[in-house]
Amino acid sequence: MTKSKAAHKRILLKLSGEALMGDDQFGINRATIVRMVEEVAEVVHMGVEVAIVIGGGNIFRGVAGGSVGMDRATADYMGMLATVMNALALADAMNKQGLVARVMSAIAIEQVVEPYVRPKALQYLEEGKVVIFAAGTGNPFFTTDTAAALRGAEIGAELVLKATKVDGVYTADPKKDPTATRYTKISFDDAMSQNLGIMDATAFALCRDQKLPIKVFSIFKHGALKRVVMGEDEGTLVYA
Repeated sequence: MTKSKAAHKRILLKLSGEALMGDDQFGINRATIVRMVEEVAEVVHMGVEVAIVIGGGNIFRGVAGGSVGMDRATADYMGMLATVMNALALADAMNKQGLVARVMSAIAIEQVVEPYVRPKALQYLEEGKVVIFAAGTGNPFFTTDTAAALRGAEIGAELVLKATKVDGVYTADPKKDPTATRYTKISFDDAMSQNLGIMDATAFALCRDQKLPIKVFSIFKHGALKRVVMGEDEGTLVYA
């Protein structure tokens, strides 16, 4: 695939921790992470600059019962550390696939991963490396969706890709309503008025204010990431 075929030069991919579980109850499913890396490698080889924000639900889910009654900030910091673990696993799988990945953390754990420094992140992207942003925003009370919107705006991404289990935004829950149809595109204002819950309110407002479009698609659909990057009709585009 020639580099000129890509419709987007730089993207921010938001992966949930749950996406790494595959069919497991929690943790990281090796086959699932390898398949995801293959999808990412395909677009990197097209010349697209890829940054990733990863969640931590797959690991935190395993300890969530013990966090009941815990101070919210403490629980959030535990979640941030879970995202670092996921980022390390993802980077390792990428390096084994022949990609060069760098993990940058919003909280300082310099013996394990390097701290997030915006100019360094931009340099890595321009060098063709995949940059994985870990530890969310580094602050409690903010989700990794918000981290994706924030980092996407900071690095000048053309598009935030929200990878989910469904292949876009629907008029209703497609599992419950067989007449539900997928939106090809929808404006931020319409998505808010219909309370579609695409991202949390803070992340959504940030993307809208920065005129940073969001593409919702299924990471489990083979070749979907490549089709999104090429500008094909895949998923749902949320635009300003």
